[in-house]
Amino acid sequence: MGSIRIRRQLILTAIILALNFIQITSLPNLSTTSQSGRFLAEKSTNVSDDTVRVDPLDSFKKYRGGYDITNKHYWASTAFTGIPGYAIAVLWLLCGLVYGGFLLVKRLCCNISRRKLKKRSPCHNQCYLQPLLFAVFLTILAITATGLVLGGNAKFHTRAKTVIDIIIDTADEASDTIYKTTGAMKEMSISLRDADGSSEATRFLTSTSLTLDSQAADIAKQASKNRRLIDKGFKIVYIITTLTISLTLVSVIALLVLGVLKFQRIVQILIGVCWILTALCWLFFGIYFFLQNFAGDTCTALRSFQKDPYNNSLSSILPCDELLSSKSVLNDISVGIYDLVNEVNVNISRSYGNIVQICNPFSPPPMHEYQPLNCPSTAIQIGDIPHVLRMLVCPDNGGEETCNGGILVSADYFNTVEAYSTSIQKILDVYPGMESLVECGTVSNAFDEIIQEHCGPLKRNVRMVWGSMVFLSVVMAALVVVWTISGARDENISRSLGGSSVKPHCSTSMTADHALESGTVKIAKDDSELSEQSLDK
Repeated sequence: MGSIRIRRQLILTAIILALNFIQITSLPNLSTTSQSGRFLAEKSTNVSDDTVRVDPLDSFKKYRGGYDITNKHYWASTAFTGIPGYAIAVLWLLCGLVYGGFLLVKRLCCNISRRKLKKRSPCHNQCYLQPLLFAVFLTILAITATGLVLGGNAKFHTRAKTVIDIIIDTADEASDTIYKTTGAMKEMSISLRDADGSSEATRFLTSTSLTLDSQAADIAKQASKNRRLIDKGFKIVYIITTLTISLTLVSVIALLVLGVLKFQRIVQILIGVCWILTALCWLFFGIYFFLQNFAGDTCTALRSFQKDPYNNSLSSILPCDELLSSKSVLNDISVGIYDLVNEVNVNISRSYGNIVQICNPFSPPPMHEYQPLNCPSTAIQIGDIPHVLRMLVCPDNGGEETCNGGILVSADYFNTVEAYSTSIQKILDVYPGMESLVECGTVSNAFDEIIQEHCGPLKRNVRMVWGSMVFLSVVMAALVVVWTISGARDENISRSLGGSSVKPHCSTSMTADHALESGTVKIAKDDSELSEQSLDK
């Protein structure tokens, strides 16, 4: 009767474990339901809400829904915070188009107006030296700004990738925990079938383990898919930003060199390229400003999660309050194993004295905390029971094996105890992971690492990127204006001297050329008068 009772309690423990994970995995996916837009404003007042922003998708009304990455209005309102950069980029491009159209009209009318141009005042060396020095100074500032942007962008990319890896690794850890649990359940199912032919329990455990395996595989698949998508997105942003800033660096240096050498046609092309690059810099400023706000919102949400995992702005995607309801079922497992080990120890004491005791991995009621190391040194771990039994008992297997001494027990009883003790030990091995999964401890630990080690540097890095981008954009705008004015002045001077490709000369050269031209005309006139006099004679 004692063996039958122990067997029933072991089966009951297995069924309770299976029911626990069925309850966990059967929770609705709140991120895809109509309730996914659970708002922070509906939460308790101790959670701060600093996400009141203009929502362009809602007639520019204020968005007060809090941090909710499943809500398109949150993304729209957060992305709209970068509107200063977007607006300046569009305005700068429009100015470029207007100025380009002006130059086109001017060039088309050039042939008509060239004959009417009057000679302009001769230029002096001072009119070239000052713009050149200004251009050199702005070029140095632009080179410095590009270095700051590239450095900050590299740090931000590395830090953001680390944060994403932590989150994805947490999902992988949850999937591994479920796999380990289903492995223990499968072994228990096999043990039940081989030991006493409990077909109903084995079918239940087998079907449950298959369902959990499917859930774990889905978690692993989604984690792998999200890792690829996020990595791809970050790589695209990083590569485009790096290429744009690198091209900007090359363009400003080439513009300075070719501008000094007076390659006007190439300089005009480079001015157009720099104009477009300046607009892109303003656009990137808006994007990285938006990313800073998003990073700040995320860190704030993580901190609110640490304060209250069951009532915060992340509850729409991390239903810890729902998982908390499974805590009672998990507690039933600990109570069941605690009572079972105590009963076995009592039976051992009654039948054989205190020759040996089984280590009870759980603390006494009411806490029933998992404390596998809080046992006497002489106590036997549950997983070591088969090894100890082989030293103390001799299974009656019909004479197939000889047994020297020991207590004679039936082979079925020995095999059952061996199978169940091994299976329960495997369950105990994954119990900390199960407990952490139910209590959202795995997620909380990951968030704590992100908050303590990565939130501050992440926000500093992205702030450095958009701040350097503003600096670079302003310098580039000034540099483009300087070279545009200088190029227009050089072209006007060249036209006034009779050709667009003639380089400007100082006043002394122009005076000498004028004197030479006057002397040539006078000699030609004297020759003409001599010819007329010869004909008269």
